[in-house]
Amino acid sequence: MTAPTPANGSRTPPAGRRRVGLTRRASAYGAHTGVGARLRLARHRGIVLPGALILASAMLVTSAAWLEISIAQTRLAANVHDHIRATQAADGALRLCAEASRAGVAPVLPALSGERAHWKEIAMFEEAGAYEPVPSWTGSARPPQCVIEAISIAGRPDASAYCITARGFGAKASTEAWLQLMLVSEEGRERRAWRRIVAAPVPR
Repeated sequence: MTAPTPANGSRTPPAGRRRVGLTRRASAYGAHTGVGARLRLARHRGIVLPGALILASAMLVTSAAWLEISIAQTRLAANVHDHIRATQAADGALRLCAEASRAGVAPVLPALSGERAHWKEIAMFEEAGAYEPVPSWTGSARPPQCVIEAISIAGRPDASAYCITARGFGAKASTEAWLQLMLVSEEGRERRAWRRIVAAPVPR
């Protein structure tokens, strides 16, 4: 028995052939959609990879910057601590030299004329005129030094005045602190001027 013919004259393919055709079209569609998905995934990866590289580069730059800042802060803290050590050494030498000058055990340099002063000559601290009140100072590369020099006060001939300049060192010999004190003795009374910080003289 033959299959009925449609009104338009075309024949309807058998059910088995229709299933084969549908399966082929589904496979082709699946293959097409799979390729499209892979292409979209590859395109997505191509977009994400540069972004990840940029983010990693930014993180590396930021880390390097923070490392430099940390190193700079560490060096600054070490320099400040070393300068404080040098200042403490100079302050201790200033007090010890003042006591030594009163006891007469430290050398006293004569007054110079005009505006000249012994302490302004850096070489003076390397000569016999310099006095070291202690043989060493904890944490300092060198023992502190001082130069004691007499000064004259106009109109006060009975007054004895001294300028004491102390030089302290840090853990490095290149780290120095300079302090100065003025002592004036007159009629059995002693007056101390305020301690002041002075700049190290420039070698000539």
